Amino acid sequence: MMENLKLKVSSTPHIREKNSIEDVMLDVIIALMPAAFAGVILFGQRAFLVMLLSVVCCVGFEWAYQIVAHKKRTISDMSAVVTGMLYAFCLPSNVPLYIVVIGAFIAIVIVKQLFGGIGQNFMNPALVGRAFVLASFPLAMTTFALDKMTIFDTNVITGATPLSSEFAGTAPTAWEQLFGVYENGQIIPGCIGETCGIALLIGFAYLLIRRVISVRIPLAFVGSVMLMTWLCGESAVASIQNPITAVLSGGVLLGAIFMATDYVTSPTTPWGQIIFGIGCGVLTCVIRFWGGYPEGVSFAILLMNILTPLLDKWTMPKPFGKVKN
Repeated sequence: MMENLKLKVSSTPHIREKNSIEDVMLDVIIALMPAAFAGVILFGQRAFLVMLLSVVCCVGFEWAYQIVAHKKRTISDMSAVVTGMLYAFCLPSNVPLYIVVIGAFIAIVIVKQLFGGIGQNFMNPALVGRAFVLASFPLAMTTFALDKMTIFDTNVITGATPLSSEFAGTAPTAWEQLFGVYENGQIIPGCIGETCGIALLIGFAYLLIRRVISVRIPLAFVGSVMLMTWLCGESAVASIQNPITAVLSGGVLLGAIFMATDYVTSPTTPWGQIIFGIGCGVLTCVIRFWGGYPEGVSFAILLMNILTPLLDKWTMPKPFGKVKN
């Protein structure tokens, strides 16, 4: 007797992936945890407060907007949590708390929800939030704590990032950058999630093992930063002139692993991803060496986000047998 089989009819695409949005976001959150723990260890309780406030604000703004706009509630997909963590990673631990709130509002409401929610934004929400507060509050965003802070600290010793030209000749070594501290135990100034390179690499390995991302964009990004630094670093006004330390400095690893690989705002084709990564690396170095900011990762990724549709169009494989009209 033949088994009663049913034909399932559906629209394209017919390829199904077992991982849901929630699964992917959970993997990203797990991959971010080593850098989050490192941020708290290096910068103290205040770093935890900034991360917690950022996540709460991002989730809260998404929930409130969807109620006001009569949209389906989507906070359970955890994408707002990821945005909140990534945005907090781009902030100094000593940043005023109102700046955290402002950037979270820009990221979630302006960049994400007003464009239709998850999957519809054409720029990375966390990076736009960071770029907005950097342009609005440049002093607060470029002054970094040199010591751990408690939640209630109001006074702290601060300094500039090692990417600043004032650090020329005294930049931290690659070994120091891997762990986020100098040999004398002093914290390397920087944002909460970018200082400890080893923590970011652990997250990178987890994402590769889980097949959440591929190596194309990160390797193209990192490789172009190294090449540009080797070719132009000595002739530019920059403190980081060694290709390896250039990658471990600032937000290169954070951006290459977690920001530039965003599914929504990066190309889908293999060659498009490679070109995207190279563009991010080149623009990062151009801004670092000859721009007005010591760091250029955020702006580089955002500029390449704009080019993503064109990169997909130019690198999309032609269907077999297609004839031009």
